[in-house]
Amino acid sequence: MTELSVGTTTLLITLSFFVLMASGFSIAFAMMSVGMVGYLVFIGPQPLYAIYPILFNTITKDVFTAIPLFTFMAALFQVSGIGERMYEAMYKWMAGLRGGLAIGSVLLCTLVAAITGVVATGTVLMGLLAYPEMTKRGYPKKMAIGPVLGGGALGPLIPPSVPMIIVGGLSGVSTGKLFISGIIPGFLCSIFFVIYILLKCYRDPKQGPPIPLEERATFQQKVSSLFALVLPIILIVIVLGGIYLGIYTPMEAGGIGAFGALICVAILRNLTWKNLQSAVFTTFQVTGMVLWITIGGLVFASLCGITRVTHFFSNLLTGLPFSPFGILLTMLLIAFIMGMFIDSVAIMMICIPVMFPVAQQLDFNLLFFAFVFVLTIIIGMVSPPFGYGLFYFRGLGHEGVTMQDIYLSSLPYVLIMLGVLFLCCLFPQIPLFLPDKMIK
Repeated sequence: MTELSVGTTTLLITLSFFVLMASGFSIAFAMMSVGMVGYLVFIGPQPLYAIYPILFNTITKDVFTAIPLFTFMAALFQVSGIGERMYEAMYKWMAGLRGGLAIGSVLLCTLVAAITGVVATGTVLMGLLAYPEMTKRGYPKKMAIGPVLGGGALGPLIPPSVPMIIVGGLSGVSTGKLFISGIIPGFLCSIFFVIYILLKCYRDPKQGPPIPLEERATFQQKVSSLFALVLPIILIVIVLGGIYLGIYTPMEAGGIGAFGALICVAILRNLTWKNLQSAVFTTFQVTGMVLWITIGGLVFASLCGITRVTHFFSNLLTGLPFSPFGILLTMLLIAFIMGMFIDSVAIMMICIPVMFPVAQQLDFNLLFFAFVFVLTIIIGMVSPPFGYGLFYFRGLGHEGVTMQDIYLSSLPYVLIMLGVLFLCCLFPQIPLFLPDKMIK
């Protein structure tokens, strides 16, 4: 065992982690390598045996079972053709308004968010369907890209949410209540996105021209298109309503959601072997990635705990010459900056052991802190330079779209979400109102 001061140990562990990250190491294996080598250097080989029960007890928690279930639900939605039917309904209803296609993209992403729980689905779906239609109709690139990125960010904010499952599982905060806390802020973001688009398009009609009168759908066509929304809305009500009413846990809700998605796909006659295989493969891919990062993060967090690095950073935060509210904003700023560069799961693994004890020490409601922490990470997912929601859109390969276009398009929506975050910090009842009304 090597005897070093806590400050020196903290510096060595932190530098080792960032050096591995900068060298191109996978973040999961960077955390795992630093954790394992750190144990050997600072503690000795014997305590390595203590890591296994920590890993096993964490990743086998019931709440983590919800991740593959909700991921499977989202994957089925992606391959089923439901998204295309919903887009067609949105197009018929909204295309006649100024900025209607952009507004419709945000509203459809809001609905998609309540089914999927991830950034990728809404961003990819609207990027493939809505962006080409908007540019064809004369929307400038930034106006066509921005709503897709902003709407996609609602995926992990409006429940179900994979980041909320992980935060709930690691912090001990009720995942069901954390889910419900995202509903009002999620809809606030959606409403402010729509208001921003309306104001921009009514000040400058060229930003979102409506389609010509002769190309618009008839009222009968509009009404008939609404049937595409019936199955997704029923599924959302069953999943979220059951959690809110206390009928079942988030894990059970994930099972019901996955089974309900299978039924929806079967009703639409899209339950083919190819689609099922694709959904299962996507579920394995996403779940495997999340669990590997979780395992790496647990090893890293265990080392930080036993070497008192976590305690060092906690003392550093509580020792800042700020009010509790100022320390809260500082922690969120750190998480936001990390979100621009690091995977969201890794941020949770690094920050939860440090920040949650500080929040508890400062007498913050842990459900409130868990929510604003998740929202901050979500905003980081669509923030330049390396928010990975931006790269989902870039990966669609639209001609003439540069990373600069994507960065500039995302900024208004990032600012709006930061505004909602600040509102939630000033008025904690915004995220806590619905959880406080839940039936236990």
